[in-house]
Amino acid sequence: MKLPFVLAKRFVAGETFDQSVPKVEELNKHGIKVTLDLLGENVKDRQMADDTVESYIQLIEKIHNAGLKSTISIKLTMLGLDIDEEYCKDNLFKLLDVAREHDSFVRIDMEGSDYTQATIDVFKEAFKEYGKHVGIVIQAYLHRSKNDIPELAEMGADVRLCKGAYGEPERIALQNMPAIREAFKEYAKILLNKTTYPRIATHDDELVNWVKNYTLEKNLGKSRFEFQMLYGLREETMIELTNEGYNTRVYVPYGTMWFPYFKRRLLERKENIFFVASTIFKK
Repeated sequence: MKLPFVLAKRFVAGETFDQSVPKVEELNKHGIKVTLDLLGENVKDRQMADDTVESYIQLIEKIHNAGLKSTISIKLTMLGLDIDEEYCKDNLFKLLDVAREHDSFVRIDMEGSDYTQATIDVFKEAFKEYGKHVGIVIQAYLHRSKNDIPELAEMGADVRLCKGAYGEPERIALQNMPAIREAFKEYAKILLNKTTYPRIATHDDELVNWVKNYTLEKNLGKSRFEFQMLYGLREETMIELTNEGYNTRVYVPYGTMWFPYFKRRLLERKENIFFVASTIFKK
């Protein structure tokens, strides 16, 4: 049974690019930049992966033609990572050629821990060739991030730091929130001090306030980093941060393959489940 899109509309801007444009324009009007995320993952078929590359290329061109203040985010499994790593890398480079042509940017999203090493390996090769046009995501709750963050910072990589959104076992990831917050703070310190423009992705007030206080204490200007949050969550907070002079960006997902993303948002917070339940029973 195909679930109705109305269930996901809080967290997903639409099923098509055209449906998402008004949401992007509204955020841009508030001074908030956007990263568009065409949803999907774990493509096993080469034709589908090829079609996805073309869809991403068209997305960069549509953003450029529409004059939107937006970059894009991609998952390597959408580009064929499950099929062959070299094939996936070739697809990514085709996309990055277009991003460079339009002076745009592609964020390589991080997936479950089975893909972490391959994702970092592909990113490193892409970074050597495309530099400022490509970035990566690191999840603070992974034990391995204590090594990955310093290495990426030393490279000068553009890193988006988040807590982590996948269910991982204790041997791979921290399990309790205080420990995850402490790890996040330590990694944020490294990125803020050793990279030119880290992206701090969190909805957690404790972490937002900590970053504001830390950067003030260290005399790091508001223009030196960016707060990021997800579409449908804490838009008023993002407007407030923007008005305070901070750089802000909202991740705006769209597409027909929205269910895995929607499910992760539900599992993150019980309030999200209550919202969807109220949508179902609303007359």
